[in-house]
Amino acid sequence: MTDATNPFQAMIDQMQQMARQMNPALGDFSPKAFEAMWPTMPKEWMDLMFGTTANPGGLDARTRLMLTLSGLICQGAQNDSALRMTVRHLIEAGATKQHIAEAIGQMTVFAGVPATTRAMQLAQEVLDDQKDQDA
Repeated sequence: MTDATNPFQAMIDQMQQMARQMNPALGDFSPKAFEAMWPTMPKEWMDLMFGTTANPGGLDARTRLMLTLSGLICQGAQNDSALRMTVRHLIEAGATKQHIAEAIGQMTVFAGVPATTRAMQLAQEVLDDQKDQDA
């Protein structure tokens, strides 16, 4: 075979073509645009659902989200949407840029440099977006 096409890219292209045939609007699907449709949960809701409201003395929402971020990084920081959404929710839960950077840096020991580098890039995208919204 002389076809140098990446088999994974060929599969993605085929799936996109199938999606366009079923629904032309899906032809321009962007995971990042889809992610933007999910609202950031207010801190009070996070505390109610995942924090100390239902579990007094337990982990607060920010700590739980830090654990989620760490888990995503240990998986290789491959789920861009989940990682960006977690960072977005961390900011809402009161985490600072330094908290997020330190948590990602801490994972270098466990997940390796490539995963933490990718996580830092994704987190920076969210922080840049946040800065643009605040301006």
